[in-house]
Amino acid sequence: MTPRRLLLRRRPWLLALLIAGVALAAWINVPLPLRPFDGSADRVRALPALGAFRAGQRVLVLSPHPDDETLCCAGMIQQARAAGAEVWITWVTAGDGFEFDAALTERVLRPGAQNMRDLGAARVLEARAAAQILGVPRDHTFVLGYPDRGLARLTTSNVVRPYTAPRTAASAVYVAGALTPGAPYTGQALDADLNRVLDTVRPDVVLAPAPQDFHTDHRTLALLSIRLMAQRGQEDRLRFWVVHGGVEWPVPKGLHETLPLTIPPRGRTLVWERANLTPAEVARKWEAVQAYRTQTRVLGRFMEAFVRRNELLSPEVPDPNPTREPAVP
Repeated sequence: MTPRRLLLRRRPWLLALLIAGVALAAWINVPLPLRPFDGSADRVRALPALGAFRAGQRVLVLSPHPDDETLCCAGMIQQARAAGAEVWITWVTAGDGFEFDAALTERVLRPGAQNMRDLGAARVLEARAAAQILGVPRDHTFVLGYPDRGLARLTTSNVVRPYTAPRTAASAVYVAGALTPGAPYTGQALDADLNRVLDTVRPDVVLAPAPQDFHTDHRTLALLSIRLMAQRGQEDRLRFWVVHGGVEWPVPKGLHETLPLTIPPRGRTLVWERANLTPAEVARKWEAVQAYRTQTRVLGRFMEAFVRRNELLSPEVPDPNPTREPAVP
């Protein structure tokens, strides 16, 4: 009997975990047909081109989780830097709420709080590696470290009273290198950190998730971005992207770098502009995606589906209360 088979025999939960992982990965990565609304390649080709970045411009990317900045904006980050703009990235959470990912990464059947925190630490390291690949220096990045899948709670029931994240058992920022170590998980603290980032960067352009995004963390950060920039009289500096655009999007799954990224079903009401990417920019984006090893082992074909010949950005502040659809749990 091979050592691998012996290990599976002695630890049957490993076999169950492996089978569950294969099943989930297969379900996530099944290519599905595009819904019949007009988000087609022809419509993408007809979109106006994104205005060029310029030297001296200050660009801030607000990323709910490590990897969102790469999926949405890796090509535009490269273009901004090539034009002489400065780019900063802020990761609002450490991405420490994905239990199945922690089970695979930590090799445990039931990940505990420490396993989830270890996952968060690993994802932050991956984020810094991806930023380096895209040419964004360490001193132009911020990790805030608020709870993954908990941002909505901070803006509702836990504006003042600290929220305890069920997966990490944390009620304060624990991530090494965070902007404000030990900050409580409250809406007040999150507001203060985001304002600190805005005061430091003084951005001319802010790339933020749209309220139409399917993920609750993305939608919450979208609303926070709109509110905080409006308080500064600078909401016209916001530009919006979507990563969770509906269960079937983007299609087809997997790496198709010569195909266009089409308009997401959940973004059908938005005004879009198209950023065309060069083959070199596409290749660098793929390299940055691969830096997220904890994620690509589960969501590889989904993440690779963003490596296309264009990216999409909406130049107008969208409806902050779009039609509600089921939220990501």
